[in-house]
Amino acid sequence: MILSEKINSDIVKQLSLEEKKQLCEEIRAFLIDNVSRTGGHLASNLGTVELTVALHSVFTTPEDKIVFDVGHQSYTHKLLTGRYERFGELRAKGGLSGFPRSSESEHDAFIGGHSSISISAALGIAKAMELEGKAGNVIAVIGDGALTGGQAYEGLNNVSKLSNNLIIILNDNEMSISRSKGSVADYLTRMRSSRSYYDKKAAVKDFLSHSELGKEISKSISGTKDLVKFAIYQSNIFESLGLKYYGPVNGHDLGKLIEILEIAKLTNEPCIVHVKTKKGKGYKPAELNSGEYHGLSGKNSTARKAASFSEAAGTALQEFAASDEKICAVTAAMKYATGLEHIAKNYPERFFDVGIAEQHALTFCCGLASQGMLPVFAVYSTFLQRCCDQLIHDASIEKKHIVLMIDRAGFVGEDGETHQGLFDVPMLSSVPNTAIYSPFDRNTLKLCLEKALYEEDGIAAVRYPKGVCPAGARRKYRDFYYSGKTNRKLIVTYGRIAHFAQDIAGVDSLTLLRIFPISSEAVQAAADYDEVYFFEEGMRSGGIAEKFLCAAYERGFSGKYHIIAVEGAAGAADIETQLADAGLDRAGMEKRISDE
Repeated sequence: MILSEKINSDIVKQLSLEEKKQLCEEIRAFLIDNVSRTGGHLASNLGTVELTVALHSVFTTPEDKIVFDVGHQSYTHKLLTGRYERFGELRAKGGLSGFPRSSESEHDAFIGGHSSISISAALGIAKAMELEGKAGNVIAVIGDGALTGGQAYEGLNNVSKLSNNLIIILNDNEMSISRSKGSVADYLTRMRSSRSYYDKKAAVKDFLSHSELGKEISKSISGTKDLVKFAIYQSNIFESLGLKYYGPVNGHDLGKLIEILEIAKLTNEPCIVHVKTKKGKGYKPAELNSGEYHGLSGKNSTARKAASFSEAAGTALQEFAASDEKICAVTAAMKYATGLEHIAKNYPERFFDVGIAEQHALTFCCGLASQGMLPVFAVYSTFLQRCCDQLIHDASIEKKHIVLMIDRAGFVGEDGETHQGLFDVPMLSSVPNTAIYSPFDRNTLKLCLEKALYEEDGIAAVRYPKGVCPAGARRKYRDFYYSGKTNRKLIVTYGRIAHFAQDIAGVDSLTLLRIFPISSEAVQAAADYDEVYFFEEGMRSGGIAEKFLCAAYERGFSGKYHIIAVEGAAGAADIETQLADAGLDRAGMEKRISDE
């Protein structure tokens, strides 16, 4: 066995090509076995084994800097940089992150988690190294899905102006989480299937000889060679942006990968290496359905197989769309993950997957709304963070009515700091003309979505957590549910943790459904208590608990007020552990109340 706790990039460099191929197969077997237990991103990592081995054959970290976009594909890199023995702790509390973390290893040049950032980050690293006179290459590894994000092009536009030692690896696997959409995906498909240089040359000659326009072009460009170069270069966006282009290269031919990376290393000008890979390579189920095998819960996970909030939200939206032709559903490469596959199938003309482009998605929704449509953007809380300017400028100022179905709100478990949905409430509650709802079961989710669609006239957000969605009792909509005053202490909360607050001895409960703007009646009810405990599955700073406190004091509250919320980053752990650590589970609530 070549793969062992002793493996590192220096050892990889000393292996023969055949030994490196053997190492790739051992890594694949190791990943399939381990990720099935720990959970994590499987298909993307299986697709980049040869690419990562080739990178560590040619470059030397940490002197050379490898920036992985998103970071879903960084597991092989972790194995080759001293983290083999800790792999059983992947995505566990206190264990290895599922993404690159510079605080975890000097070999991780930059944090990964959200898409389309690698080129910008790598460009900044390259310029800093140049200014300080440091040797070394900087390599950005970006997927074709991430290349649909606007920031990737902002970075590309600056590469030729700012750097001579940046190498961009385009990992083209024809997939993001949902299949890549849009003109970028179409463009890469054309490049993959393009005819050879000589076929293009023949086509250009034929065009010139049979077209008046072609004859005019030929007068302004001298020589057939220049004409062919004109035709070819105009079809390559990367060359047009000043990057030397190599590829496409078979991303599973280790020998050719090493050879092309050696050439790129010697180029001494910004370049892009176009690598064609297959997600799930070497594991047939993942090859056939890479979306399903994008992320696994793992045998160690406490996740249960039951109807999720995502599925409940998608089902409810489809029911409303069946009777309202104004409703349009929008996603940023998350059709299945956000439960929109059914509305996509039944109403394809009103379903839009815009690729990994959240900012575009939100402004696109505003454009739809400006013409009287009723757009609904289904997005993870952590990815909504990218849309702050669009929320304020495009939606809020002119009060565009858009609906946000915010998935994975609150703790999300093993994905760690980059994916926790803890910031949407502080962000949204600071944006004018915004209403926020936080249902806690299937029944209240549908009630909140109906309110958001038809009784709000600005931004209306319905946020719900990752995990099982209980059916809940049938009830009418209210801004809050209140048990009535029978004690001197009151728990205020919202969302899924509201279930924990029910029937705790010696305390009344008030559950907010419309959490912002805060109901004045709810505040008045709380103002009569001696002690109020506000439990919030979100950031303390800027959260609803703080705003509720201000409103309560304005209405004469003079008792004790306790805020139990999240402070600081939330690391990887299962959701139950995260809630317990924050004091937001039932045991934590009971303990906090009994301790006071």
